[in-house]
Amino acid sequence: MAIDVTPEVAAAAGRVGRYRWGICALLFAATAINYVDRQMIGVLKPTISAELGWSETTYADVIFWFQAAYAIGYLSFGRIVDLVGARIGYTIAFIIWTLGHTLCGFVGNAFQFSVARFILGVGESGNFPAGIKAVSEWFPARERAFATGVFNAGANVGAIITPLVVPIITVAYGWRMAFIVTGVVSLLWLVAWLALYRRPREHLRLGAAELALIESDPADPVTPISWGRLLRYRETWAFALGKFLIDPIWWLFLFWTPDFLAKTYNLDLLSFGPPLVAIYLISDLGSVAGGWSSSRLMKRGLSANAARKLTMLACAFLVMPIVFAQYTSNLWVAVGIVGLATAAHQAFSANLYTLPSDMFPRAAVGSVVGIGGTLGAIGGMMMAKFTGYILETTGSYAPIFAVAGSTYLIAIIVIHLLSPRLARVQA
Repeated sequence: MAIDVTPEVAAAAGRVGRYRWGICALLFAATAINYVDRQMIGVLKPTISAELGWSETTYADVIFWFQAAYAIGYLSFGRIVDLVGARIGYTIAFIIWTLGHTLCGFVGNAFQFSVARFILGVGESGNFPAGIKAVSEWFPARERAFATGVFNAGANVGAIITPLVVPIITVAYGWRMAFIVTGVVSLLWLVAWLALYRRPREHLRLGAAELALIESDPADPVTPISWGRLLRYRETWAFALGKFLIDPIWWLFLFWTPDFLAKTYNLDLLSFGPPLVAIYLISDLGSVAGGWSSSRLMKRGLSANAARKLTMLACAFLVMPIVFAQYTSNLWVAVGIVGLATAAHQAFSANLYTLPSDMFPRAAVGSVVGIGGTLGAIGGMMMAKFTGYILETTGSYAPIFAVAGSTYLIAIIVIHLLSPRLARVQA
């Protein structure tokens, strides 16, 4: 979808302020915190499993309940964010997930851990619906993929921070204190969010030229659209089934990569930090590059349809080498293979997350993202059970990586078949 911009707006783009990128920085920080809280269980899996006596399937069950809550909460938060806006919606989500995360420091068995992670899942499910809603409020269509890629890169920063900071806290004070300290410190973000975030027209520090750029797209309807109507559109299912297919693979990377490295290369809590940092640094580059790539292609004249899909197709091929990760004896070769796959996922995901704002009016974006996130979490629940069963029975990651390597190509085919042109829904 090409966006026509008036000469006045195009000229203004060169001299407007950058406040919208400050908003993007807030979204980046929240996503980093979100992923610190989410990934800590993966980094601490060997320590917690040894102390609480968990098997592979017990760990998979804890992950399963987090993702069950994520599925329920994602759908709910999509609607909540559309009704109350990004500012209040994000605040509610952040408070809930910080509570669940902090409670993990006070649990004593797998059931209590599952309850705390369930609360965490409900809250964390609001991060992306609120973030995508904020991007749709603060960025014109041609900047949204890049802005989404930038704030989505916070996931990788969170994943980098976790293996660097959490092992140090754990060795010094124990794994329980690691949950408590990170939960309390993250509340500083909430103060900044409430102080700084408003809709563009309500913001006193936003200049007229930047507001004109933000509002340069054709006006959208503002009346919310019911889930029943949204589920009738093929475009909804193009996004939702894409999420159902690729999200479980990201959950796999997030929750099991520390375990894969520890078991395959005999690493411990402190020594698998640098490999994980390298993987997620590569992922960060992929997240930004994926959004930049499609935005760049659009600026060169390609339609949103061609730009998004060409980028996602390239990413699908870049994930495929993950099938060889199990067979290399060199740690850093494995890190490169896994890092390439996670980077390709992030680039694919940045473009997939942009599709709802390409195809739907702003009033429906949060709900569509919520529907897709719910299906993605359901896929993640299935992947958790599958991974736990395979590791418990065979101890091998080979079948798991074979699934991961083929999924993205299937996803882009499904998206294209359901929405060949990424046509704008006339809702």
